[in-house]
Amino acid sequence: MTTDLRALPSLPVMPVHRRVEHVMGMPVSLALRGRHAVDHEADAAWAEVLAALRDVDRVFSTYRPDSVVSRLDRGELALADCPTEVHEVLALGEQARQESRGAFDVRRPGPSGRRVLDPSGVVKGWAVERAARVLERLRATDSCLSAGGDLVCRTALPGSPGWRIGVEDPADPSRVLAVVPVRDGAVATSGLAHRGDHVVDARSGEVPRALASVTVVAPDLTWADLDATAAFALGADGPAWLRARPGRTGVVVHADGRAERFSGPSRSPRARRCG
Repeated sequence: MTTDLRALPSLPVMPVHRRVEHVMGMPVSLALRGRHAVDHEADAAWAEVLAALRDVDRVFSTYRPDSVVSRLDRGELALADCPTEVHEVLALGEQARQESRGAFDVRRPGPSGRRVLDPSGVVKGWAVERAARVLERLRATDSCLSAGGDLVCRTALPGSPGWRIGVEDPADPSRVLAVVPVRDGAVATSGLAHRGDHVVDARSGEVPRALASVTVVAPDLTWADLDATAAFALGADGPAWLRARPGRTGVVVHADGRAERFSGPSRSPRARRCG
């Protein structure tokens, strides 16, 4: 995923207090506004968020040879012996593969034609969504947890205007193409502007070029992130696919610079919350 999003200052009801740390190979920031923005409860919640993300990195990092996922990929560890979190992430990846018609996959082409296990496309959104639940303990406090530009937003402060999230122009990161308001939900962007050719269509192994970026707003970051990546991998078919996804809205930027908003069908009251 790319850092294509920016948390813009909201209406000046209360000051926003920010904390930043580098975790899982990316900047993670927390913006708080309200009763517990600067007290010991906020400090404790932030420490717990960081600890949760560091635990995820120890299990899932593909850059650490001693991680569970690296050992599983090398055949040194059986899936049955992996933590339940690994089973959950792989199940989410399989669900995303099926729902994206194979464009998204947690296995990518590797050396000598071997398929390499790389669940990174699932892990970031899933991990940050889980970590953000700690912040729900901060009463009357709005929170916006950002990891590499993907965000989980919560609004709990009475009278709060919520959060306004800027969608970056992939051709000019200093320019904001659109602003999306979020009260309780998540925003994720997929594209090549910041991290190069790191997204491929798993069906062909080719880097998709039809779209410049895809920004998805959804109820949770697990699926906002998955859907943004899958839609980008689908290329020219991505916008139509997104318009059929319940409860999703957002912005697609085409390779020629055209930006279009999309809105999926209303989310069913009985629809499941994943991640």
